[in-house]
Order: sequence, then structure tokens, then C-alpha cells
Amino acid sequence: MEWFIKTFDELSARELYEILKSRAEIFVKEQNITYVDEDDVDYRSLHVFGIENGRVAAYLRAYEDEAGAVGKADAGREIHVMKIGRVLSLEHGKGIGTELMEFALREIPKKVPCREICMDAQKHAVHFYERLGFVVTSDEYLEEGIVHVDMSKKMLLCWN
Repeated sequence: MEWFIKTFDELSARELYEILKSRAEIFVKEQNITYVDEDDVDYRSLHVFGIENGRVAAYLRAYEDEAGAVGKADAGREIHVMKIGRVLSLEHGKGIGTELMEFALREIPKKVPCREICMDAQKHAVHFYERLGFVVTSDEYLEEGIVHVDMSKKMLLCWN
């Protein structure tokens, strides 16, 4: 698997097509979620994905959380709260999701200094995210007919 992190403008047409195809396969076909996937958030997102045999086999997007205030680090650099979403892997139980998340948690802060990464997690995946250091920060709620909870992970700030 080859891993990438790109802004929207850095994506090739083929990569974007494969991302949308994988998102539809998981969220629309597998999970039966009916929603408008093209929500304009993609334009301001980092797209983190793994390609295997020409397919986007794992994917998530990360964007600045509008609810998370921007602060200043020691050297006056801005730090952000990033939110991840649309997390998927085409094959389950093979460790691809863990690889995706480990790559994302390592690479997102290199692109956007952030003090925290948060998400709206499907309840069935809470233990998976807890193993990666996320903690539940809300009560359960329904989103698109699926039980979710908010989760977050504090990040260490460091610059090269």
C-alpha cells in the first residue's frame, strides 16, 4: 500500500474519482447512508489515503474544526483543532484502518500544526479509536441514522 496526504488541489482527477468511488462503496452501498457526499468540505480538507492495485483502499479527510478555536504556539505559530471524517477501508479486519490512522496521526500535524484531532465516530468503532489514543467526549447521538459519539485526541506540537 502506498500512502498519501494531499490538499484538494493536489489531487489528480483519477485520485479524486477513486476517493469518491470508495466513499460511495462504503457509506452508500455498505452502510446504506443516503446523504449528499459532495458537501464542499473536501475543498478545504487534507485527503489521506492509501492506494493498492489502483484503488483507494483506505481514506479519511481532515479539516479545521470550525468549533475549535485557533490558538498561538510559543513562536507565534497558529495551532488548530483538526476534525477527521469519512474514515474508511475497503477491507475489514486486515489492519488497513490502523495503518491509515497511524499514517494520518503522524502526517496531519506536519501539514497543519494542531493541538487536537477530533471526530464524530460511529459507536461500533469506539474501541478501535480508543486503541489509537482517542477518548469519548460526548453522549451518544444519531447522525444519518447511525449512533455516534464525539471523540478527540490531544496532539504534541512540534515543528521541523
